Amino acid sequence: MFRIHLEKSAICLLLLLLLKSKSLPASASNGDRTQFYHNCRQNCERTNCSADGLEIQEQAISFYGQTIFDRIFGWNCADECSYGCMWRTVFAFMERGWPIPQFYGKWPFLRLFGMQEPASVIFSIANFVMHFRMLRKFRESVRSDSPCYMLGHIFGLVCLNGWIWSAIFHTRDFPITELLDYAFAYSIVLCSFYCMLMRMLHRYSLFLRAVITLACVSYYINYFAYLSTGKFNYSFNMKVNIATGVLNAVGWFVWCQRVRYRRPYYKRILRFYVLFALAMSLELLDFPPILWILDAHSLWHLATVPLVPLYYDFLIEDCQTLLKEKEMTGSYSYFNKDI
Repeated sequence: MFRIHLEKSAICLLLLLLLKSKSLPASASNGDRTQFYHNCRQNCERTNCSADGLEIQEQAISFYGQTIFDRIFGWNCADECSYGCMWRTVFAFMERGWPIPQFYGKWPFLRLFGMQEPASVIFSIANFVMHFRMLRKFRESVRSDSPCYMLGHIFGLVCLNGWIWSAIFHTRDFPITELLDYAFAYSIVLCSFYCMLMRMLHRYSLFLRAVITLACVSYYINYFAYLSTGKFNYSFNMKVNIATGVLNAVGWFVWCQRVRYRRPYYKRILRFYVLFALAMSLELLDFPPILWILDAHSLWHLATVPLVPLYYDFLIEDCQTLLKEKEMTGSYSYFNKDI
C-alpha cells in the first residue's frame, strides 16, 4: 500500500510540474524592462564600446578587468555592459525594498571564471562524471552477450552528451547553446522512455523493436527540427518533457507491480523514479540565488547526481538476471514474453 502511494505521489509531482510549465521564462522580465536598465546599457555601450559592441574601448579596459576566462568564453563589451547594468538595477531594486528582479527570464547570477551560472555548470559536470563512472561499472559488470546490454550503452552515451551541453549552456547562454541544451536534455528523457519500451519488449521480434526504434528516432529528429525553427517555446518544450517523463514513469511502475514477487531488485528502479520526482519538485521553487550562485535549478542538478547509481545498479542487476534466465532456458520461445 505504501509503495502504491509513493507511485501516485511521484506521478502527481510530475503532473504538477506540467502545470507549472505555463509560467516558464519569457523573453523579457521585470528587470530588463525597466528604463533604468535600458538607459544604463545605452550609456555604457556608447561610452565604452566600439560601434559593433564587441571591443572594449581602451579607457575602459582597466575598469572591466577581464580575466582570461572571460575572454575565452566570449564576453564582449556589450555583454559586460549588460552584466554591469544588471547588478546596478538589482541594487537599485534592493535599495527601494523591491523584490529581486529577473533579467530575460533568469535570476541575476554572480559570474565566476567566466561562467554565467557557475553552480549549474559544476553540478552538470558532476552528473557527467557520475554517468561516466557508472557506465564504466556497467561495462565491467555485465557481459556483452547479456540481453539489453546495448540499452545501457545507449542510455549512458545519450546522458553524457546531454550533460556536456548542459554545462556549456550554463557557462554561456547563446541561442545555439540554449537550443542544444534543451534539445539534448529532451534526448535524455526520450531515451529513458525508449529504454523502458525496449526492456519490456526485449523478448519480442527484432522487427517490432526496429519499428519502435525507427519511430522514436524519427520523432526526435522531427522535434529537434521543430525546436530549431522560429521562436523557442519554453512552455511547450517543458510540457513535452514532462509528458514523456510521466509515460516513462508509469511504464516502470506498471512493470514493478507485475514483477514485484519475482524480481526483488525492482525496488531500485522504483526508488529511482520516486526520488527523481522529488528532486524535480525543486523546479517548482523559484527564489533568488543563494549567495547569487545557488538557485532552484542548480539544486535540481545537484540532487540528480546521487540518483544516477540507482539507475545503473538496476540496469546491471537486471541484465545479469536476464542473462541467467536466457542461459537456463537456452533461448526465448515465441510465446515466452515474460518481462
